[in-house]
Amino acid sequence: MRKTTTYSPEVRERAVRMVQEHLNDYPSEWAAIEAIAPKIGCAAQTLHGWIRRQQTDAGQRPGPTTDERDRLKALERENRELRKANEILRLASAYFAQAELDRRTKS
Repeated sequence: MRKTTTYSPEVRERAVRMVQEHLNDYPSEWAAIEAIAPKIGCAAQTLHGWIRRQQTDAGQRPGPTTDERDRLKALERENRELRKANEILRLASAYFAQAELDRRTKS
């Protein structure tokens, strides 16, 4: 099993800033990422993802920003909960309607 490490937002920001500041010292962005990632204590692919997310949030890359993704996730969660509630209400309504019909036929 792998251990998942959670990095604080400050560490992420610092790592992204370090790559941006030292980009000119390396032949490519990936070379800078590979050199800086071990200093932070993360995988190069992890740091690469942080950089892409920062670029998307800054409008430098297309795609949904972190805020938009969080909002979409919250709306999807709310939608699931509302669907469950509607299903429960539909089943309860059918149950009580059937009980009312049974009561009327027994009278």
